[in-house]
Amino acid sequence: MLERHELEAFLTLAEELHFGRTAGRLHVSTARISQTIAKLERRVGVPLFHRTSRRVELSLVGRQLYEEIRPAWSRITDAVERAVDAGRGLTGLLRVAFHGPAAGQLLVGAAQAFRARHPDCEVRLQEARLPDILPWLREGEVDIALTCQPRDEEGTVRGPVLVREARMLAVPAGHPFARRTTVSVKDLARVTVLRIPGTPPESPHEDRTPRRTAAGWPLTPGPPAMTFNEVLTRVGAGEGVFAVGAHARRYFARPDVAYVPFEDAAPVEWSLVWPADGATARVRAFGEAALGLVQETAPAP
Repeated sequence: MLERHELEAFLTLAEELHFGRTAGRLHVSTARISQTIAKLERRVGVPLFHRTSRRVELSLVGRQLYEEIRPAWSRITDAVERAVDAGRGLTGLLRVAFHGPAAGQLLVGAAQAFRARHPDCEVRLQEARLPDILPWLREGEVDIALTCQPRDEEGTVRGPVLVREARMLAVPAGHPFARRTTVSVKDLARVTVLRIPGTPPESPHEDRTPRRTAAGWPLTPGPPAMTFNEVLTRVGAGEGVFAVGAHARRYFARPDVAYVPFEDAAPVEWSLVWPADGATARVRAFGEAALGLVQETAPAP
């Protein structure tokens, strides 16, 4: 197997056909280039260059080796440069996922702040269903996502909380709960709780459609719904209830659905999430832009 410095010396000399210029390009001595080429020729078993006092030429074997190695070496160096750019650079494309219009509106502002700082990096926003967020991150379909996953999942990193909102219960407009000012988590044991579909991770299921209350009372599971609008349609039709964030009252106002605050439920927390091995410069910079945006717009104490 050839060492990197041997490949660089051979390819550069094949292009320059001059030991001094080759040494200058590689920032080493001419003697170092001569020794490296001589060692390489001993390993190959035939001369790779014909040398005279006036000129340096590739041998037949040397030219064949150059023509076969150069394209592969170019692909390797290009791949390394792309990897470095992805890890440290602030150019290229950043794919950002979200679910729900409130999250989308926040990310539009974060993307504008990010682009103002890093105009050479494109930001592409993509809407996803809640159960799809973590699979998209793990499969590399997106680089970062804004989500309300309640805890860290294996293989992902959860950034600082950007937004906290009250948790509410979406109920049919004619339901007795709709006439109350608040509901309790234990009240869920008295109704049918609609489910979100999807496979593990379990955290979004446990957060929105738990099997039991905190006191251990079992909940009656309702039918699954594929989208949030379908959830609300089923709620309005009297098929069950569903826990939501307070933003739903503004973005999903419906005549057939009422939103009642929980008096004892933890708030819904929104954070940026990214793969554990995907903390690139672009991801970190976007997180900083989003955090700066919410800090600037947060109301004074």
